[in-house]
Amino acid sequence: MSMNQSNNQIIKKNLLIICRGAGDLATGIIHRLHRAGHRVIALETDYPAAIRRQVSFCEAVYDGSAAVESVTARLVPALADAGTDTEKYSGINDTPAAHIASEKWDSSAIEAVLEAGEVPLLIDPKGESIALLKPDVVVDAIIAKKNLGTTINMAPLVIGVGPGFTAGQDVHLVIESMRGHNLARIITDGMAQPNTGVPGNIAGFTSERVIHAPAAGYIHDVRKIGDIVQKGDEIAWIYPDKESYDNTLSEYVPVNATITGIIRGLIREGYYFRKGFKIADIDPRESELTNCFTISDKARSIAGSVLEAVSAFEHGVKIY
Repeated sequence: MSMNQSNNQIIKKNLLIICRGAGDLATGIIHRLHRAGHRVIALETDYPAAIRRQVSFCEAVYDGSAAVESVTARLVPALADAGTDTEKYSGINDTPAAHIASEKWDSSAIEAVLEAGEVPLLIDPKGESIALLKPDVVVDAIIAKKNLGTTINMAPLVIGVGPGFTAGQDVHLVIESMRGHNLARIITDGMAQPNTGVPGNIAGFTSERVIHAPAAGYIHDVRKIGDIVQKGDEIAWIYPDKESYDNTLSEYVPVNATITGIIRGLIREGYYFRKGFKIADIDPRESELTNCFTISDKARSIAGSVLEAVSAFEHGVKIY
């Protein structure tokens, strides 16, 4: 595929789709669109805080690449403007040198990842690359419960997932993200259901299966995703500062399993967070180990509706 280097644009083959966010739900969307033959680019923040890390493309921010169900996302570093120094970070949450003060991207590097059959991932929390790449479709799957800057004029088709968007105003379509009868419904007018703050019911457990940080600090993971734990087991330790984290003899605040089951999600080793931050998720169904490493039913349902909307757009079928 050739590149038009003069205007720094990727020449499109099939649809070019940008997905804002690459957590577990967004990964389900990216995976489905990629498998359907579309060219998908993911945008993420500097320090992603995914819990279900084994099924989140955002881990490529830290590791350079991330593979989920035979699809790979690969980090594409940004380039500094002439005379702009690369911004440097200190602390355990360091990311690669992809993050710079003035972010721009080499479209040929993005193209190379696409041509390799992978998903390019850019560190671009503000979506600044969208104007450069001019996608056919933008999907906001950040799942922030509010709109973090997505506008209806970003692309010919703009889709918002979950609460925080209004179909016909800041996006063309909204996809319902609340579990229940309307999960993944395509909304052409209005908003998704507001966030209740109550996690979905799994085997009779809701809020109990999600663990929030009992203190602020840096986390040391004692257990790992896929481990079976008993209620009360220590699964992680929280250290108040970097020095304490580096010194294993320092005092820490334990994080205990709230129910018996499988650790389905656990925040990345060394991540710093505030008190009350969501850091782990336990599945009470001990027989469902493979669920820790595969895209969830919820993510697949939402992804199916996004693909439906994209296919309608691609074939000129107006659904909004």
